[in-house]
Amino acid sequence: MVSRISELVIDRADPERLAAFWSEALGYVELSREDDGSIEIGPATPGFGGPQPTLVLSPSSDPRRGKLRLHIDVNPVDRDQDAELERLLALGARPADVGQTGAESWHTLADPEGNEFCLLRTRLQPL
Repeated sequence: MVSRISELVIDRADPERLAAFWSEALGYVELSREDDGSIEIGPATPGFGGPQPTLVLSPSSDPRRGKLRLHIDVNPVDRDQDAELERLLALGARPADVGQTGAESWHTLADPEGNEFCLLRTRLQPL
């Protein structure tokens, strides 16, 4: 028996704003809201427990310190990397410099709160 990742919980200053960004970026929908202000987003079907992990955006006032030790990688599914890059930038992502050389096959971006993620080149099949 093994385990698998079912959800990623991410502390955010503005869960509402980040839920909107990541829902649009990943094609996710809002699954639930908690009294503490947390918002869970994920695939519309089957939602939690499916093959893709959900994201729980939890409110936090703790300031971020330094480079993230864990980040999200995303891949385009219905367009090439350049077209997906333009779409993510239009949603509010911005280029991020974390020391890359410029020879990488991926783009390092930051979401609207400055949390880094990478857009990889390989196009994946939709689920």
